[in-house]
Amino acid sequence: MKSPYEIILHPVITERSTDNARMGRYTFAVASDANKLDIKQAVETIYRVKVLKVNVMNVRGRRRRLGRMPVGETAGWKKAVVTVQPGQRIEAFEVT
Repeated sequence: MKSPYEIILHPVITERSTDNARMGRYTFAVASDANKLDIKQAVETIYRVKVLKVNVMNVRGRRRRLGRMPVGETAGWKKAVVTVQPGQRIEAFEVT
């Protein structure tokens, strides 16, 4: 079994994710082979919170070009939106 730090790669900090963080929903980039149960256990272990719900989606890579070179594609990744119990917070998303 993978370590929790291999499952949760990093938090995703965007305008939308910080708005969701105020409502107890936190967004993470996760390993592409992780499932909802793995993600739930990893977040509970790392951040010591109670996870109520996990939503997972695959983000497709974007098409990019470099000057006249042919079109390439950026790497795709997996994103998880985790809902925690009301009253609990994850400090990585706190804006000072």
